[in-house]
Order: sequence, then structure tokens, then C-alpha cells
Amino acid sequence: MHFGAAMFFTDYSMTPADLARALEERGFESVWAPEHSHIPLTRKTPYGGGGELPKEYYDVMDPFVTLTAAAMATKTIKIGTGICLVQQRDAIQTAKLVASIDHVSEGRFLFGVGGGWNQDEMEDHGTVYETRFQRVRESVEAMKQIWTQAEAEYHGEIVKFGPMIARPKPVQKPYPPIVVGGAFPHGARRAIRYGDGWIPIAGRLDLSEILPEFDRMVREAGRDPASVPVSAWSPPAEIGAVKKLRDLGVSRIVTTLPPAKAEKVLPILDKWTAIMGKVG
Repeated sequence: MHFGAAMFFTDYSMTPADLARALEERGFESVWAPEHSHIPLTRKTPYGGGGELPKEYYDVMDPFVTLTAAAMATKTIKIGTGICLVQQRDAIQTAKLVASIDHVSEGRFLFGVGGGWNQDEMEDHGTVYETRFQRVRESVEAMKQIWTQAEAEYHGEIVKFGPMIARPKPVQKPYPPIVVGGAFPHGARRAIRYGDGWIPIAGRLDLSEILPEFDRMVREAGRDPASVPVSAWSPPAEIGAVKKLRDLGVSRIVTTLPPAKAEKVLPILDKWTAIMGKVG
């Protein structure tokens, strides 16, 4: 089992470089950065975590910038978007961003993607809320063509372009792992259809009931479960809970950290480091 950590990087949090170094020193496998381009002052869809939207959602920096800083400050730790809001990004430009960050990190990038929840935010980008997941799928399919074909083209209902050349190609072949975030069963189905992993939020789902069903779904789709590993997002920092996830076959745990300075964050990392040592 691997361990990662995610943070909303802001102008009042630890820097991406400092956090990435602290994680690498403690044996963490990955560092993750979420994304929100902006937060409209209207709210058609409620915040999934309940209550008021936390301040860091308004303040978070661009993940490709922060993760590049993290990569430049480290040697081995993987860097991941957790998650990239593909439905409100241009597919061609995002394909170049992914390939570029995979190069500057020397093949350490994990491309976490999702369809988001904030209807007002994505509509400001011209995205239709009802077809956002179709746009994610078509964008991912289009990017795969760009990453793997010398001359790429894609003709979907939403994303479409004629023959073109776009370089560089990613370091990782055929492309960085695409880890799909989302709830069960729909997010799981999307991960199986076009992903290289699934990210469920552990605190919102009973994975002991869901993961056997997910395994069955993967096999029925004709895929090896090992090709769609599960990354449990934000589980409790408890040895028993972590061991249970390990025994269920979860391949990665990602803890979410507060957007704070080192004096608050490092004790949390040390607690997780102790758990990592006991779990093995």
C-alpha cells in the first residue's frame, strides 16, 4: 500500500516545495493538488462536504503550477492532480500541460480527473452541467489520441478537432495514469471505462461493501482488477481503519491536509508516518 497527501495550496499554506520535501523525507509516495478556477457567489449545487464551502476553495492555486514546484524540489515523490476539473478545461491545451509536467517531473505525474460538482463554476466556462461527464470522457479520449498519435484527431459530440500535431508526448507510456475520481457506482463505472485507477472518498462510502462489487464490475468489463487500482481518499488516521483498507486491496491512501503552515501540518505527517510504519 502507498500513502499520499493532498493539500489546497494557497498563499497561507505550506509551499508545494516544502510539503513535497517533507512528504518525500517521510516515505510518502505522492503529493496531490486539487483544482477550482474560481468560486461563483451563486450556488446551484450544494457542497458535498456539507455546510459552508471552506475558504481554501476560493483561494487554491493552479495545480499544474504548484505540482511543478513540488516536482522541482524533490527526486522521487509522485505528483498528482486530485482532481483536475477536465470538464471545464480545453482538451488540447490540457493535453500539452499533462505531457509537459510529465517531462519536467521526469515521469512522476498522476493525472487525477473528475467531473466536478459546482454547476455555477463550470457554466462560467461554457460547460453544460447535464453533459459534464460526457465531456470528461470525450476530453480524456481526445487527450489519449494526442499523447499516442503522431498526427491526432478526435470527433466526439462535444470535443472535436481535425488532424493535428501536438508535442511533446508524455514520458510515461502510453501516457500518465488517469485516476478517475467519483462516487459509486457511476464514478466507478467511469474509472473502469477509461481510467487507470479509481478514487472514492473513503469518508463517504462503506468500501468494505463496495470494493467486492467494484472488483466484479472490473472483471465483467474484461479488465484485470490490477489495472484499475483503488486510491482511498481522506480515510481516518487510525491504524485499524488503514489496515482494513489494506486488507480490502486498496493500493493507495491519500490523506487530506489543512492549508496551513508547517507547525500545524508536520505533526499530522508524523502521525501518518507512524501509522505507515505499523501497517507496513
